[in-house]
Amino acid sequence: MTRTSPAIRRPVSLRHPAPTKAGSHKAMLALGASAMLLGGQAMAQQSSEEGTLELDTLRIEERTLDTNPYAEDGVPYKARISGDSRRTETIAETPATISVLTQTAIQEAGTTDLRETLDRQPGITLGTGENGNAFGDRYVIRGHEARSDVFVDGLRDPGMTIRESFAVEQIEITKGPSSTFAGRGSTGGAINSITKQAGLEYDFNNLEIGIGTDGYRRFTLDSNMPLTDTVALRANLLHAYEEVPDRGPAERERNGAALSLAIEASDTLNFVADYYFLDASGDTDLGTYIIPGGGAPVDDIPVYLQNEDFLESTVNVFTFRTSWQPADNLRIENALRYGTTENGYVVTGARGTDRHATDPDAPGAPTIGLSTHQGWQEVEYLVNQANAFWDTELAGLSHSFVFGVEYSDLSVVNGVYDINNTGATNCVTSGRGGASPNYCMVDANGDTVANLGTLMGRDISRGVQDSDYNVDTLSLYAMDTVDLTDRLSLFAGVRLDSFDYTNGVTRGGTTTSYDYSDELWNGHIGLVYDVTEDANIYLSFSTSSNINGGESDVGGSCGYGGLCGTPDQVVLSEPEDTLNIELGSKWSFYDDQLLFTVAAFQITKSNVMENVGSDYEALGTLNTGENQVTGIEFGLVGNITDELSVQFGAAFMSSEVTESITASQIGGTLSNFADNSAYLQLRYQATPQLSFGGAVTYSSEMFSGQPDSAGGSYEIPAYTVLDAFATWEFTEQTSVRLNVGNLTDENYYTAAYRSGAFTYIGDARNVRLTLVSSF
Repeated sequence: MTRTSPAIRRPVSLRHPAPTKAGSHKAMLALGASAMLLGGQAMAQQSSEEGTLELDTLRIEERTLDTNPYAEDGVPYKARISGDSRRTETIAETPATISVLTQTAIQEAGTTDLRETLDRQPGITLGTGENGNAFGDRYVIRGHEARSDVFVDGLRDPGMTIRESFAVEQIEITKGPSSTFAGRGSTGGAINSITKQAGLEYDFNNLEIGIGTDGYRRFTLDSNMPLTDTVALRANLLHAYEEVPDRGPAERERNGAALSLAIEASDTLNFVADYYFLDASGDTDLGTYIIPGGGAPVDDIPVYLQNEDFLESTVNVFTFRTSWQPADNLRIENALRYGTTENGYVVTGARGTDRHATDPDAPGAPTIGLSTHQGWQEVEYLVNQANAFWDTELAGLSHSFVFGVEYSDLSVVNGVYDINNTGATNCVTSGRGGASPNYCMVDANGDTVANLGTLMGRDISRGVQDSDYNVDTLSLYAMDTVDLTDRLSLFAGVRLDSFDYTNGVTRGGTTTSYDYSDELWNGHIGLVYDVTEDANIYLSFSTSSNINGGESDVGGSCGYGGLCGTPDQVVLSEPEDTLNIELGSKWSFYDDQLLFTVAAFQITKSNVMENVGSDYEALGTLNTGENQVTGIEFGLVGNITDELSVQFGAAFMSSEVTESITASQIGGTLSNFADNSAYLQLRYQATPQLSFGGAVTYSSEMFSGQPDSAGGSYEIPAYTVLDAFATWEFTEQTSVRLNVGNLTDENYYTAAYRSGAFTYIGDARNVRLTLVSSF
């Protein structure tokens, strides 16, 4: 493939300094045009003396307003480069599987929350949070936990917050361990959202007004305003509301604002200050349940959320970036971020069970019992990341170096709500403590009770904290991309993460303190060989490490990424280690308009921490597990023709637990793991005014269970979901877009808790109409 050495040319924006000020672009264009006219007169005079000289036609093209600066020009679904400036090569030349979802692709797919966007992507599945944690939207990449491996503009975005797409330029999904970039964790990959930034090049306002079924409404405004020749402001605003399709009165509401102020102090010095706010709320139940003993999910369960249920998440994030270019081959960037997140929820779950023999109305009859799940979380974090980019020649070879240092201070306090159910119980069921009065959503005849929404009558107050999680991390890393020959390039990177960890876990009024420190070394090396100017093959090796208690939301729940063992055992435990081997190839077609990728990979995770209980004395370790994932993944993105665009991906994988303290686990398939998954989105520009298309999402069956363990007996069935969209452009400034989600109204389920309860229901058919106006 054609490479731009020693480093790729970044978009002209305030995020990366340009050779000239945006305010001087018009003057340069005028000077260039004048020079061409003068040159034309001279050549015309020469042509009269020497004969006819035919000149090429001069065509000046104007960029579309609010074009994604990282995208391929004229290709709505394809990104050319990553928004993470540490990736110094184009995506086509990067020795890794990176799937990029542009803003256009996301909008036309009809998704808004990060969870529903990722659920459609191949190689990614969802899991449920421990004990029905409503903020435990667990992203599982290539079979491995990734809920804490979410980043915004290259900086980790901690906590279990809801994430919206209204201020996102593109979403980048890196498959395979990427600790060189991400730090601890990132076993199966990482997710990086690239946000919209202010720029001096445009002055525009984009307004979108949407209405639809289930009370849907959505209003967004994206406004970029150059205030002076060197200062620009960009504002993104959001209000959205809808009932969950076919699950009303369950509902979702989102209100947000993202402000970006860019200052070009000089040709070489730029500043960007960002503020992000999101208030996400709603009322939701936890879906349905799977019938025990190999049964299927119950697909006709009534909505059972209680009137007092709630789900709230409030996010405030401040970021300040500096970019300084003291020399043509040297650039220094610094990003400082402070953020807080406040989460809280009380939600209701449903579980199939039987009435106890002592039940006064229908002893032994099957029924559906209701349960309460609740918690609050406060997140506070500070992170500073500094990078130096140095392009130079050493020993006759062109190098693109990246040197970085990052400090992060993450604090997460988790707690509970005190709940007094004032409603009268209406059944007796069996539980861990034996027979007890309960709330059942069906009566003795199996009919839904009349007062279902007020059955439990909750009185809710904020309770005490149950864990106080703190991690301070200092990271150092270095990367280099070097051209070994005209066809062969090498990428290599190494990272050190030195952390101090404390966690106070409270159970039964007693707090147990955990305190330890460690250092993690990880690396990445990849070779890219250009078979032709438009095709390459690559081989890469990458590692990652994760720590005992690495997940901030689960305290001492060992099986869900919480602390394993006693305080003394935690200190003696080893980090979990992962090695990824990937052999791939990337092919560009039609002048880089279309990119085809294929990659075969094997991920081996060793030293997996398990809850060994009293066996620790004999084993001397908690790191008794190992698992392996192998597979092949295909991708195709870009323009097949001038009219037809595609985003396609398919993953065919297999997983196996290779070592475990529990013998029955060995040989089993990992939980929350779909062997096969695929996504296809097509867009056809039928006329200059009309475009239409659709998307199909497929996932094979998977089984519920804990991370790093074999799936249990509760199966989430395979599903195929169809979506459709169409856009009509009335004028260059005004258009209308129609989205139909789940066109065939398929009953499908995205994840389930290990017991089969809390089985998330996919959205039913929904229709949305959006007016888009640019002014």
